[in-house]
Amino acid sequence: MENYAVEMLNITKRFPGIIANDNITLQLKKGEIHALLGENGAGKSTLMSVLFGLYQAEEGEIRKDGKKVSINNPNDANELGIGMVHQHFKLVECFSVLDNIILGVETTKHGFLKKAEARKKVLELSEKYGLAVDPDALIEDITVGMQQRTEILKMLYRDNEILIFDEPTAVLTPQEIQELMQIMKNLAAEGKSILFITHKLAEIMQVADRCSVLRKGKYIGTVDVKDTTPEKLSAMMVGRDVNFVVEKKPVELGEVVLDVQNMTVASKHHKNNAVNNVSLQVRRGEIVCIAGIDGNGQTEFVHGLTGLEPLKNGTITMNGKNITHESIRKRIVDGMSHIPEDRHKHGLVLDYSLEDNLILQRYFEPEFTNKAGFLKRGAIRAYANRLIEQYDVRSGQGAITKARSMSGGNQQKAIIAREIDKNPELLIAVQPTRGLDVGAIEYIHKQIVAQRDAGKGVLLVSLELDEVMNVSDRILVMYEGEIVGEFDPKKVTVEELGLYMAGSKRKEVSTGE
Repeated sequence: MENYAVEMLNITKRFPGIIANDNITLQLKKGEIHALLGENGAGKSTLMSVLFGLYQAEEGEIRKDGKKVSINNPNDANELGIGMVHQHFKLVECFSVLDNIILGVETTKHGFLKKAEARKKVLELSEKYGLAVDPDALIEDITVGMQQRTEILKMLYRDNEILIFDEPTAVLTPQEIQELMQIMKNLAAEGKSILFITHKLAEIMQVADRCSVLRKGKYIGTVDVKDTTPEKLSAMMVGRDVNFVVEKKPVELGEVVLDVQNMTVASKHHKNNAVNNVSLQVRRGEIVCIAGIDGNGQTEFVHGLTGLEPLKNGTITMNGKNITHESIRKRIVDGMSHIPEDRHKHGLVLDYSLEDNLILQRYFEPEFTNKAGFLKRGAIRAYANRLIEQYDVRSGQGAITKARSMSGGNQQKAIIAREIDKNPELLIAVQPTRGLDVGAIEYIHKQIVAQRDAGKGVLLVSLELDEVMNVSDRILVMYEGEIVGEFDPKKVTVEELGLYMAGSKRKEVSTGE
C-alpha cells in the first residue's frame, strides 16, 4: 500500500459550457515534488483550486493520509495543512510583508496584536529556508520575486505540509528561478509534499520526482521524471510533437520603421532616471530583442514608446513621422501594436466579454460602428469568432465569455490575436509567451516571425533567454536604464549575455545616427 499524502480521486468540475476537470485522479506521495503539466486551459489551476477549497468538485473525493476529507473553503485546506501560492499573488498591497504573512492567523492578547513573536517566527523561517524578506517593507514597494517569497512564508508560517505552487516561475528572473528550485528541494527534503503546476519542461526535469499530464481537462498519465525526456512530456501535453527550434528565413532588412534618439524616462521609485539616454533603431524585416533582468528600465522604455508615460527627453520617430507627443490612440492608428507586459493591467478589460476586448482599439472604425455611432454587434461577433478560431483561443462560452474567467494563456492569445490582426507597421511584444505552454509558445513565435517576414518591424522585450536567443535577429542588453551591449544571437553565448545583463561587462553601441 503506497503512502500518499493526498489523493484526488475521479474529480470532475464543470463551468458553464466547459468541463474543466473530467474524471481526474492525482496521487501525491509524502516528501515528493510532483509536477502537474498541461497546456493553457488544460484544467491544472482548477484542479488545484478544488484541492485548496476555492472550488467544489461535482464528483469525486479527496483523501488526506488515506482518510476522506471535505474541503469547502481555504480555511478547511489550511486546517488540513494544505497551502497554495497562486499564479496571481493574493497579497494586500498596502500591508507590510509581516502583516500579509500573519493575516488570518494573528496571535492576540486581550484583543491586541502580538507581533513580536510572529516577527521572530517569520525571521527564523526565512533564515531556515533561504527566503530573504524585509518584514516591514510594503508589498507595493517590493519586487515580484520578494512577493513570491512572502507567499511561501505565508504557507510555512501556517505549518502547511502540502504546498501547491501554481506557475511559480512565470514572473521570476533566471536567478530567482534557480533560488526557488533550491528552496523547493529543501522543503521536500524536510518531508513536505509539493504539487508544482508548470509548463516549463526544463524546470520539471530539474526538480520534479514525478509528473502528471492533463490535456483538455482529461488525465493523460503520470511518469517518473528520471525515465522521460522533454520531448516525450511535450508530446503527452499537446498530443503531437512540438518543434523546439524557431524556424526563420535569413533576415532581409528594409528601411527604418522605429528610430528612438536619446530617450530618457523618469523613475517613479527613485531619483535616478529609469531610462537614461537610450537610442536605437528597428528596421522592417527584423526582430530586435531587448534582453535584461527585470527592473532595468525595460518597462519604462516600452511605456515611453507606447505613450503610457511621458518622456523627460528624446524623440520617437515611426515611419519617418515624429510621434513623441502623440496620444496612445494616434500611435495605434499610425501603425503601432503593443502586446503589454501586464495583461491584466494594460492588455484586457477583465469584466468585458472576449469579443469586446478584441475590438478595444478598433470599435470606432466603420467596420464596427455605424454612422449613427452604434456598435454593429453582428460584425463584432463575426470578427471575434474568426480570431478565436484562427488563434485557437479557448473559452467556455466563445465570444461572449468574460475575459476574467479565461485561463492566463488564453487571455494572452486573445491579446496577441488583437494586436497582430491590426496589421501593424511596428509590433512591440513584451514578454509575449510569459506563462504559456510549449504548444502556444511555438505558435506565437511563428506569428512574430511571420510579421517580420511580411516586412514589419518587431521589437521584442523578453526575460526568457531561450526566447531571446531563438527568436531575435539582433539583441540589445539593457542594464540600469541603458543599452550596454549589442549582439548577433548566432555569435553570442548565453553566458556572455548574462555578464552584460548583470552589469559586469558593457561595450559601446552604435545609436543608428
